[in-house]
Amino acid sequence: MKESPFRPSVAISLCILFGAAFAFIVTAILSEMINGYDRSIIDAIQGLEAPWLTPIMHAFTFIGSTKVVMLLIIAVTALLLWGLHSRSQAYFFFFAMIGTGVLNQTLKFIFKRARPEFHRLAEAGGYSFPSGHTMMGFSLYALFTYLLWRHIRSTIGRITLVVFAVLMFGLIATSRIYLGVHYPSDILGGMIASSFWLTLTTFLFVQFQKRKKRSLVVD
Repeated sequence: MKESPFRPSVAISLCILFGAAFAFIVTAILSEMINGYDRSIIDAIQGLEAPWLTPIMHAFTFIGSTKVVMLLIIAVTALLLWGLHSRSQAYFFFFAMIGTGVLNQTLKFIFKRARPEFHRLAEAGGYSFPSGHTMMGFSLYALFTYLLWRHIRSTIGRITLVVFAVLMFGLIATSRIYLGVHYPSDILGGMIASSFWLTLTTFLFVQFQKRKKRSLVVD
């Protein structure tokens, strides 16, 4: 695996940036400063409601559900472990994904934000902020792209990978607003929280790989 240019200064700067952005979102929610933004986005997305679109949004919400995501985690881990013979990447992916879930539940418990009550097209339990579908989906498709990128040599293949990941995550996140079970700020907060976590874990993974490579050279 090629050495990453992901330097400590870059990782620290990104973590500070994402941490500050998350703090800003929390402050805006607690002060209700973000209510107008949330409502305008909800109105715009739910204004697209149509008989043919609602089942599609339900389908993408199902794809982002815990059961499906857990199956995908197992599938990607198996692919990395046995298909691509990359044990370290498999462990990294699995740990990062499980960590995303733990972080999401911890943040939900801390903030205890109730779900929106504007116009529900689906039922959902638990707290609203940050969105679990968003955090797990963002981490899943971002890591999927990051880890498979180096195994794909063609430009078309890499473009296809990125487009697929962006579309899947985007539709899962949008479905949560469309169905009325999340505020847009829940989605934004989830993306930022996952970005912080992925930056931290990716940096630690890169450092581990560097140390492993050095130890092999010394031995």
